[in-house]
This record gives sequence, C-alpha cells and structure tokens, in this order.
Amino acid sequence: MAEIPESHTGSHLVLHDAPAPTDPRIDQIAGHVREIIRILGLSPEADHNLRDTDRRVAKMYLEIFSGLEEGNFPDLTTFPNEEGYQAMVIEKEIPFYSMCAHHFVPFYGHGHIAYIPQERIVGLSKLPRILEFFARRPQLQERLTEQVAGVLWEELRPLGVMVVIEARHLCVEMRGVKKPGSVTVTSALRGVFKQKTVREEFLDLLRRRG
Repeated sequence: MAEIPESHTGSHLVLHDAPAPTDPRIDQIAGHVREIIRILGLSPEADHNLRDTDRRVAKMYLEIFSGLEEGNFPDLTTFPNEEGYQAMVIEKEIPFYSMCAHHFVPFYGHGHIAYIPQERIVGLSKLPRILEFFARRPQLQERLTEQVAGVLWEELRPLGVMVVIEARHLCVEMRGVKKPGSVTVTSALRGVFKQKTVREEFLDLLRRRG
C-alpha cells in the first residue's frame, strides 16, 4: 500500500526549494559532514573551497530530501468525470531526480504515468508533483514506481493505473560495475493495465517519441 501522508488533504504546499536559514537541522547535519571531511584527510582551513562545504551539503540534503516532510505532499485536485471519459490519460517523459538509498548518490531519468478514469480525473500538473514528492527522499526505483501507482490507485479509484520509470543510477556508473549509460526500467500495474492488450496500448504510445 502506498505511503500517503495523512496531512495532505486540503494542503496547497509545494516542495521547498531550500530550507529556511534558521532550520536547526542545518547545523546538525553540517557537523557530521564536517567530521566526514576531516576523516577523509581534508582540511577546510587549508582549502578555501571546503570552508562552507559542510553547510552547503546540509542545505542540499534538506532540499533534495524534502519529500520526507508530510506537509509537502501535493494537493490532489480532482474533478468529476462529467464527460464519462474512459480512455487512457498519459503523461510521459516526466523528468525526476532522486537519491539511491543504498549509496546516497543520484539516480535520475523519466517517469511515464497513465490512468483510465472512472468517476474522477486529476489535474495534469499533479502527476509530476506526485513523482517529485516520492523522488525527493532516499529511494529505490522499484519502491518509487509502486508509490506513484499506489497513490493514484487509492485516491482516484480509476479503472487502471500504470507507471513506468526509466533511470540511470550513478551507483552503477561511478562505482561497482562502472557501466555508464545503462538504464534501469521498472513498472507498476493496477486494474485493467494487468490485461495484455491495455498494457500494450500504453507501451505503444510510449514508443511514439516526440
């Protein structure tokens, strides 16, 4: 089941671009980053480029992990499906950035989201916001894919939902097997998208790039 924050109902908050300068977590995180820098044999006193790195990293973490804050969950504005529309609604090539939970290095790519409405439809701007919310935290690509699909399935009660995410992982490209350019693809299915013909229609539309 998707992790839907209880506090999102009626909220109009969007993800923070940066933490407040007075956020006490900045100093807390910076202290640990400063210790890592010293353990690596580096000196902020000797290298001016490192003098504020601890605080810059702290602020960056609070920004890119803002999806951990429940109040940032986007308001899912929905509308009655007055036209009785029951064909596929697709938003594809949605860019995202996230951080690998295993190594704390980035993975990034594009998400493709489709649903077939029943009684409610959702504002199109909300689909990228949902992906961004769950991406802004230490993540697994598989979990990210399921969380986006799960929220739409539970909130809209559509005939079906399908999410496909394509991503490059720097933990694969920079370390370990070191295979630059490799792409990981994950998918999550709900409802009628478990039927082969419906799923293939979606995948065929994805192949029509541009």
